[in-house]
Amino acid sequence: METGKLIKELRIKKGMTQEELAYKTEISARTIQRIENGEVDPRAYTLQMIAKALDVDFSLFVDDESAVDKEKKTNDDIILGLVHLSSLLLILIPTILIWNSKKNEVENITEHFMDVISFQLNMWFVFLLGIIQYYTLEMPYLFYAGAICTVIFSIVNSIKVFNNKPYRYFNLIKINNKKNRSKSDSK
Repeated sequence: METGKLIKELRIKKGMTQEELAYKTEISARTIQRIENGEVDPRAYTLQMIAKALDVDFSLFVDDESAVDKEKKTNDDIILGLVHLSSLLLILIPTILIWNSKKNEVENITEHFMDVISFQLNMWFVFLLGIIQYYTLEMPYLFYAGAICTVIFSIVNSIKVFNNKPYRYFNLIKINNKKNRSKSDSK
């Protein structure tokens, strides 16, 4: 049965109006109406609020590929995209802070973290060479090239990760964690 129809059926069995359900869930009556009519797919949080208000188990509204899993995957992609976007700054601290706060919650964040840190260290090396080139030859081209590459790679890879697509960095120095090494050694 469709989620909206199920919600409507449960609401009517409880003797509630849409307005009463809206009040209990802090969701607008119009949104409740649109959910029941199948005009919108409610988010996991909305379904949790409705389940609580109707005194039913939340799992009643969840399919095989649950709304919670979809929402978690979307949130994970956003966090991973932010890790990649943090490489724009070439300051390791934001990347480390994001990784440290989400390392136990977001799948594959350590792999993305290592790739971004490797990229940032490589770009620092390029900038250092650019500064040396500028002071010895008075040519800032390598410095500018590093800045352009940093911006392009950071933005493009962030967009790819936000859309759950593969990304790639140009790294001279690659940092691997033990988990990734053991996978590559077993191949």
